[in-house]
Amino acid sequence: MKYVCLVYSEEEKLKGVSDNECLAFSGELSKDGRRLAAEALQPVRTARTVRVRNGKVSILDGPFAETKEHLAGFYLIDAEDMNEALQLAAKIPPARVGSIEVRPVRELQAQ
Repeated sequence: MKYVCLVYSEEEKLKGVSDNECLAFSGELSKDGRRLAAEALQPVRTARTVRVRNGKVSILDGPFAETKEHLAGFYLIDAEDMNEALQLAAKIPPARVGSIEVRPVRELQAQ
């Protein structure tokens, strides 16, 4: 089953986790065929939020939610069940300075 592991952290704290450490973990997941995709995101100051209300588009700078921790990246993994997905998420290096939200992927159904 597919799970997305959303990495949240304060940007300053995330600087304490090296890219090499994240790349090594990603490589481990790849060897086992567990990593389907993984990407780090640019700083939150580069984000834009798009909304459409009553046919009108509005674009705002930054993320909408006011929070200290922001979405920093993600891993899309293949795991047997939620328990295994949580075990893998606990090994994601930024978990030490932030949090990892683990959520099953919902396959869209054509109607």
